[in-house]
Amino acid sequence: MNLTIIKPKKEHTEAVASICASGWRQTAEDLYSETYIRKNIDFWYNLKRVSDDIESGVYTHIALVDSEAAGVIGGGMTAPDVGEIFVFYVDEKYRFQGIGKKLLEALTKEQRKSGAKEQWVSVQEGNQLGIPFYEAKGFTFQKKKMERVETGEKMITLRYMRQI
Repeated sequence: MNLTIIKPKKEHTEAVASICASGWRQTAEDLYSETYIRKNIDFWYNLKRVSDDIESGVYTHIALVDSEAAGVIGGGMTAPDVGEIFVFYVDEKYRFQGIGKKLLEALTKEQRKSGAKEQWVSVQEGNQLGIPFYEAKGFTFQKKKMERVETGEKMITLRYMRQI
């Protein structure tokens, strides 16, 4: 497996949108209605939005396996010493091969260089791919947040943090 981690480019737009939409669907399918899942995908992972977000730096790294997009991560600084992971998905066929670890390492290195001492992430309650991954990387549960989404459904988000 020839793995490279690079900054995403416009030509990666379709792959990033597809990986994120599929990852979100897998995260949300047992938690939310199809209506809400579709609205969320249409809002966040449409090609124009993803292209604009790639250009503005929201998506910070993409993993390529033999030039095929395998995963993506995005994040930034939310305070002078606090980094945040905004988006993070690995294509289903590439999971459990160390790609997520490499993507997280790349973002963490960048956030450390920017002054981060803490790194935060939000995870959907019940996300049995994300939660064990983050806990294995040293993130600890900090708090639970509940809100109602536009369809009236309850969204429960878990906030995790680690020192970096």
